[in-house]
Amino acid sequence: MNNTFNIQRFGLLLKRQWLEFGKIYLITLAVALGVILTFYSLSLWGYITEVTPFYERALQFREPLFLILGFLFITVIASNYFAHLGQKPKAIIDLMIPASTFEKFLTGIIFTALLSTVSFILIFYLTDLAFIAKLRSIYTSVEQLTPYVHNGQEINSYDNLAYFFSKNTGDDKFLPIYYAPFFVTSIFLLGSIYFNKFHYIKTAISVMIFSGIWTAIIIKSGKLLFDNRSPINQTTRNFSGKDNVEIWLTLLLVALTLIFWSLTYVRLKEKEV
Repeated sequence: MNNTFNIQRFGLLLKRQWLEFGKIYLITLAVALGVILTFYSLSLWGYITEVTPFYERALQFREPLFLILGFLFITVIASNYFAHLGQKPKAIIDLMIPASTFEKFLTGIIFTALLSTVSFILIFYLTDLAFIAKLRSIYTSVEQLTPYVHNGQEINSYDNLAYFFSKNTGDDKFLPIYYAPFFVTSIFLLGSIYFNKFHYIKTAISVMIFSGIWTAIIIKSGKLLFDNRSPINQTTRNFSGKDNVEIWLTLLLVALTLIFWSLTYVRLKEKEV
């Protein structure tokens, strides 16, 4: 039998971890769903009951809510996964499970990086779909909406109603944002096994400190490199700065994610020793 990875043993480990960690996961997911429903209900209640004329800004809370609540949800899940290893009685039981270190680590990745991200996107999308479908059913019978000016054009007719309910296709989205959940969860997963108590708070403080130091270094380096300097041949240069920034930042996020996952694996192996 392979001591590093065995599919049958890995499947049993997934079931065992779900029975133990699934309670925390489902409770956190239920809280997130409650917050989403509350925000949508409070923000759109007047429009659903047809008390308030529809304005485009009524839907502007969706993306900030998705980003902020999504960040909190996936970080709380990741920060609690290995938290029990800081308690000796629970740590001994967990470390004696007949599974390899790699299987335990891979299970953590599945629960924190994949399951948490996919489940949050799913509940948010379904909630958003339900409320938007309700708004569509109400306002498709309205001949004239409250005028709204977009790019110098007034939008107020039924033909342009879809504008209010449409979302961007993703072509204009910043590429690294799709890799950010894995990067964020890798940090808090490492914090859950590195710190013995107050995992979330200590990890968040560490992130803020290192982010502040890193930002200060970048700003200082930028000033030293570019202050009192002017670009040469700016008119003839084929500049594609945005694309380059996206590519390099994506590669940086992927590299840092792999590094944090590697540190988590090493730390888990140290715990077993």
